[in-house]
Amino acid sequence: MGNNQRPEQMKRITTKELALAFIEEQVAQVRAQVGDKKVLLALSGGVDSSVVAALLLRAIGKQLVCVHVNHGLMRKGESEQVIEVFGKELDANLVYVDATDRFLDLLAGVSDPERKRKIIGAEFIKVFDEEAAKLHGISFLAQGTIYPDILESIKAKESGKPVKSHHNVGGLPEDMEMELVEPVKFLYKDEVRVVGEALGLPHAMVYRQPFPGPGLGVRCLGAITRDRLHALREADAILREEFDKAGLAGKVWQYFVAIPDIKSVGVRNGARYDAWPAIIRAVNTTDAMSATIEEIPYALLHRITERITSEVEGINRVLYDLTPKPVGTIEWE
Repeated sequence: MGNNQRPEQMKRITTKELALAFIEEQVAQVRAQVGDKKVLLALSGGVDSSVVAALLLRAIGKQLVCVHVNHGLMRKGESEQVIEVFGKELDANLVYVDATDRFLDLLAGVSDPERKRKIIGAEFIKVFDEEAAKLHGISFLAQGTIYPDILESIKAKESGKPVKSHHNVGGLPEDMEMELVEPVKFLYKDEVRVVGEALGLPHAMVYRQPFPGPGLGVRCLGAITRDRLHALREADAILREEFDKAGLAGKVWQYFVAIPDIKSVGVRNGARYDAWPAIIRAVNTTDAMSATIEEIPYALLHRITERITSEVEGINRVLYDLTPKPVGTIEWE
């Protein structure tokens, strides 16, 4: 599992037939690796971990234990949705851990993006180790690592200029006791979706908007505070609601709000109102290695701006990020 180079002979997974062949191969590999032991899956509810869950359920069934950690950095209603879909509809062995205070206390005052990612990654592993100890006999940790995570976190070390560390790559401790299971680690995001459809996952789940492992922690820019995190969560919910109404949810690959740790003067109810700006970002991509900007109708931008500035406490401006990747990354941190 230490090899992080995609095999040269590996074909791009673009059809259901190729996906089914990949699934069959991975099921066999997982069974050979795991044997009769138990696997703990870091289940965020995003497409990557959802596809891994479906693969592992097919390979090892009840040997899989899914753990969803609410680190306090989830989008509005997200943990509740994970519990509904995986715990009830898919009947997976699901353990829910509310670690909000634990994570936010560790992140208090930490402004460096790399430190935040590594703190979140290391704490995730601690939580999983604790859950494994409670469950007994857990020997493996499964993750929804995909190839762009590896390319940005590991391959860039050759140049000494890493783009960013992903919590599931750069943040893992060297003395971790569990062995990793990462069946989609050589797939790009578009390939993961093809595999998800071939596994029979619901379309809405397969094409769910991507969400980074550190969650809103890399969108609450700089040192995270609970009040700014709350404003970010509410503003992001408004953006997603308006995109859904406008029919853009299935057309734009990723869209979200970021809030920097700066304030500007504004006016509310005839008085000075010092508050944060909300930055909207909406991009399209196929492999997450490059991205173009989605042109949002001005009428929609005006409606989103009006709602965020009037409904969300602590925000007095809405900005729109027009930067493609490269030169900007998809996330701000």
